[in-house]
Amino acid sequence: MERNRKPRILVVDDHEDNIELLRARLEARGYDVDGARDGYEALEQVDRVCPDLILLDVMMPKMDGMEVVRRLKAKTAAEELPFIPVIMQTALDSTENKVEGLDAGADDYITKPINFAELEARVNSLLRIKGLQSSLAQREKELRELNDKLRQISLTDGLTQVENRRSLEERLNEMWQHSVRLHEPIAVVMCDIDKFKTVNDQYGHQAGDAVLKEFAQLLKNEAREIDRVGRYGGEEFLLILPGTVLDAAVTFAERLREKVAMHTFTYTDGTLCRTMSCGVAGSPHPRIQNQEALLKSSDEALYVAKETGRNKVVRFDGTEFNKHTQGKGQDSSDAEEPGKQSNTSGNAINSAPAVIPGAPPRARATSEGPRAAH
Repeated sequence: MERNRKPRILVVDDHEDNIELLRARLEARGYDVDGARDGYEALEQVDRVCPDLILLDVMMPKMDGMEVVRRLKAKTAAEELPFIPVIMQTALDSTENKVEGLDAGADDYITKPINFAELEARVNSLLRIKGLQSSLAQREKELRELNDKLRQISLTDGLTQVENRRSLEERLNEMWQHSVRLHEPIAVVMCDIDKFKTVNDQYGHQAGDAVLKEFAQLLKNEAREIDRVGRYGGEEFLLILPGTVLDAAVTFAERLREKVAMHTFTYTDGTLCRTMSCGVAGSPHPRIQNQEALLKSSDEALYVAKETGRNKVVRFDGTEFNKHTQGKGQDSSDAEEPGKQSNTSGNAINSAPAVIPGAPPRARATSEGPRAAH
């Protein structure tokens, strides 16, 4: 109950005189009183204005008090109504009647003719319990909300506000099990910002943070609602694409790569440009037997993309991947290459990355298969 508000009591009785007598006595004690002539009217009244306590006659036409209290308590159990204490009032004074009423869900019992001093004491007692119950319910609600918030924090990357590694691994496990159960495809894209270390080294960590946040938002904007996007670690991000065949995932990753290559990142002191590399893996595939293999394959494909020139998409079963893994890898360090620079005054200069002699051509997909458009 709210403070500084009169408690509201609903009196349910099929005799109008009884309602008016109880109304006069209770209003004289500072309560607001509503009346109902039968069980149906009582339930309708509760739905309109929820009372703090109900005085309920047992014997009534249409619907008796026993059925009314059962329905009220059922709604309370279903969290459709808050706890409403109910005092049953009846001329029947047998133990069997009292037990039946209490078993139905009544919180107290009083017999007619009513002793008003006794009634007032029972009303005050149950309203105190109602107040304690309401306070407890409010605390439980606040605790649930706090726990939900803490869980959300535990699953969210603090800087970019996308999912963190823990959340991604949980979601991948769920989506993998779903794909196996329903025989549906699933793909993952592991991507990395090229030469990100030089951003921190040349422009400072605040610039690096700004790039990471913008990069994460770019990924989220391109992903579908059912896709999962998160920061896997450092400048590496993972996208989980349920219901997506491998060819479509490669096409999607290529679109992401082009989007990032054309984007100008903004930070406090200026702008800069960066590219991204992607490794793509998908299931079903003979090489992929579990979710660990799926994740590892995308990571290995990303490594090949970095080794063979960056700013490209490599699929884990493609010609470029197979050729490179069979030969000697090239240097994948993220030192800045000549010819690409950033203008801290706000004008970005982004020349194409150098082509490494002998590197195979970039693999591109041409079909998105059944994947929904992004």
